[in-house]
Amino acid sequence: MNPYTIFSEIIAGQAEASKVYEDEDVLAFMDIRPVTPGHLLVIPKVPARSLAELDPALGGKLFQVGQRLAAALRESEVNCDGVNFFLADGVTAGQEVFHVHLHVIPRTPGDGFGLRARPTSPRRADLDYLAGSIRGVLRQETDNS
Repeated sequence: MNPYTIFSEIIAGQAEASKVYEDEDVLAFMDIRPVTPGHLLVIPKVPARSLAELDPALGGKLFQVGQRLAAALRESEVNCDGVNFFLADGVTAGQEVFHVHLHVIPRTPGDGFGLRARPTSPRRADLDYLAGSIRGVLRQETDNS
């Protein structure tokens, strides 16, 4: 698939962006389709289409920068009461731009943003079964390292 995204042009300085933060690894800027005022995107400068392609240390840095931005949003004129982080990984998860990006979404009472879901109440045996499956994959990763 084509690795191109508008984020590549923003990183290269060839497309406009209202930048909030930048260092050698990460760039943060205002989302042009915000769900609430002050909605930010944090992206790695090295493109990764998915979390599987993202260097774990760089993924950690995305969240560290997101944490700093959340504090800045609270103290800025955005003056939010809370912050949501959102990262969609894959089409089914809602990913539309295939360059990993962390949404930092300021929240205020009655802002209209929220997750729509129908939580279930699975049996403990079902939870234990899936937990064992996930542990098995993690164990295989450790054994193959």
